[in-house]
Amino acid sequence: MHNILFASSEAYPLMKTGGLADVSASLPAALKELGCTVRVLIPGYPAALDTIKKSRRRKIAQLTIRDEPVTLWQTPIKGADVTFWVMECAPFSDRPGNPYQDPDGNDWPDNAERFHLFCELTRLLALGQGGVNWTPDVVHCNDWQTGLVPALLHDHPERPATVFTIHNLAYQGLFPAEIRHTLELPETFWHMDSLEFYGKVSFIKGGIAYADQLTTVSPGYAEEIRTPEYGCGLDGLLRAREAYLSGILNGVNYADWNPQTDPHLVANYHAGDLDNKSVCKQDLLQRLNLHAGSTDQPLLGFVGRLVEQKGIDLILDSLPWLLKQGCRVVVLGSGDSDLEQRLQTLQKKFSGQLSVNLGYDEALAHQITAASDLFLMPSRFEPCGLNQMYSLYYGTLPLVHKVGGLRDTVFDPSEFTMDQANGFSFKEPTLESFQQALRRALTSYQNPEHWQSLQANGMAGDYSWKNSARAYKDLYQAALNQISER
Repeated sequence: MHNILFASSEAYPLMKTGGLADVSASLPAALKELGCTVRVLIPGYPAALDTIKKSRRRKIAQLTIRDEPVTLWQTPIKGADVTFWVMECAPFSDRPGNPYQDPDGNDWPDNAERFHLFCELTRLLALGQGGVNWTPDVVHCNDWQTGLVPALLHDHPERPATVFTIHNLAYQGLFPAEIRHTLELPETFWHMDSLEFYGKVSFIKGGIAYADQLTTVSPGYAEEIRTPEYGCGLDGLLRAREAYLSGILNGVNYADWNPQTDPHLVANYHAGDLDNKSVCKQDLLQRLNLHAGSTDQPLLGFVGRLVEQKGIDLILDSLPWLLKQGCRVVVLGSGDSDLEQRLQTLQKKFSGQLSVNLGYDEALAHQITAASDLFLMPSRFEPCGLNQMYSLYYGTLPLVHKVGGLRDTVFDPSEFTMDQANGFSFKEPTLESFQQALRRALTSYQNPEHWQSLQANGMAGDYSWKNSARAYKDLYQAALNQISER
């Protein structure tokens, strides 16, 4: 079976800022069940190093990359059924907080140098030059932070196959042209068909232009990024490489997300008996002081980044109307300071109906998913989305903008039969379209038989990594066949 080096800038539970972290733990575990040997490589942020100190870590390599001392640790992680390799070096390990941005929300000025170091370590390990007695057959890279790896490996005659996954094309790793000299990148990379992008160096183009196989995280997003509307200026290159581009839907790790076993819930439940879902709702309402109005009114939840991409402005503009209907709303996330301030202002005005929780809290995310009746995901674009699949499995109906992975997983009763429908969607990212979907959802909530049918359909779906992991395994073989034919 294949040896897979899975390189990612984050992986749960060592570092998480979004869905990439969940994928980087869950997909390798599913691949392991299919017989693959997987090593998950991530940078050694302070939080990650603190975590592995509590595990059976061991040093497996000591090397120097661009004058930076690098220690490579191998460790198992409790609750994660994969082996992690953690890169300890000063540009990552001496900097607490967000892995990509400073406390003011600005990108770290040396991100190019930092993630180039990470890519260089990945390259060395891929070629068996990292001081570790293990060589991968396939290097699976994720997002712009690892985009240079396929480019750096491209010309090596004995290299492994490369797969590059685009989790979010909007984040491209763009840096000034001069950085190519600082990083000592080959001048052959400075070309419109390589890393050059409108006079800047694009890390993500390294993955798109040079990887043997490309993937995105849903079939819908694979279609969208080949269009000018969603291609972020790279749609032409993606169309040129569409023969090597696949859309494979992300999955859910049922070991972490299962209402029947979830340790974060005050009471567990399952599809055959939803009584304890209402217990979870009442518990959360009480703890968050959401006491105003009737207990029969719907609870709406949002968990995610507070940025325009996630459609949080549509939620904000709808909150006064929703709350006047008697709904309760709970928000968990962080992001744009103006959006955070608007939410906090509304919370003061609608005390007892709106709970705003800034930051991220894994336990609270689970509790909101279980307690809510309706889960809001009005994203302007959404490569895959995991929260809608979590909510479906928890009997919480998602309301989504019909884009990317959201349209691949949520089926509105206005378009699908009642044995297929499992949530609500809207086509245009406008306030009018969003509020029309909200009205339909609130009307459905008043019809228990209709609502319970949608819940049953959602909870019966298979959102596991099982099928997706098989698709990735087949893709790895396709990439290996490509390089054997060179």
